[in-house]
Amino acid sequence: MNAVLPLAGGAFALAVIGVALRRLSQRRQALERLFEADAEASDVAEADARVERWRPWLKRYRWVPASAGLLIGGVAYLLIELAVPFVVAASVLVTLLGWQVESWLAARRLAKLELQLADAIDLMVGALGAGAGATASLEAALTEMKRPLQPVLDEVLSRIRLGDNPQHVFNMLTHRIPLETFLLFASTLAVHWEVGGTLAPTLATVGRTIRDRIELGRKIRSNSVQAQMSVVAVLFVTYFIAGVMWRTSPDRMTDFLETTVASWLVAGSIILQAVGIVWMSTISRARF
Repeated sequence: MNAVLPLAGGAFALAVIGVALRRLSQRRQALERLFEADAEASDVAEADARVERWRPWLKRYRWVPASAGLLIGGVAYLLIELAVPFVVAASVLVTLLGWQVESWLAARRLAKLELQLADAIDLMVGALGAGAGATASLEAALTEMKRPLQPVLDEVLSRIRLGDNPQHVFNMLTHRIPLETFLLFASTLAVHWEVGGTLAPTLATVGRTIRDRIELGRKIRSNSVQAQMSVVAVLFVTYFIAGVMWRTSPDRMTDFLETTVASWLVAGSIILQAVGIVWMSTISRARF
């Protein structure tokens, strides 16, 4: 009993200190938002420059494939002791394919974000139809959404509650997520906050437009898969033929690959195949 009382007292003191520090942090953030709003009203150009300095929502890791390519090249040259042409080909191949994987992962996150935005707009339209205001409809969408859209809506709603200019907040949103769907959504809310009016029909039209865009993007990707798979099949056939030739007469293949001309030709073909994969993925990507 004597040991429990000091522990309880210490826990209570820590809780009080934590609440006090949180309130001080909230007050400091509110003052910073107030100063930013005053600076925006006095100097629009400085506020726009501050918007440009905000970090984008989607973090890209383009340096990872390049680092992996250099690492593979160093391992192949120092440990496996491959010839220089094959080392160069391996580094370029890993780098280009790694860039494709990184771009695919980023596109997947953006597609999920757009789909969640369409669902959030549907929730907002339902809340507006029930008589809620714009801020209350944003809160309703926030409670039902999950990551990755939930932190984005939470930041927008928090800045509006702290007194930021809604025009500035929605402008920040379009800079952080440079997608056409978010530009349309943010422009609709910014116009409503500026001039007022009925928001539900406009948001319903925006939601239908976003869903049509998502459906069109899916159709384009499904139609381009056949061409991409044909290119990949041709590339695998090339490596399959090379493996059969190696299995049939390994001595001749070894003698052939040890020559300078043959090694550079094989390395060049590998690099061109990687470039072809990147090219095919680039021209089949939907931009609208």
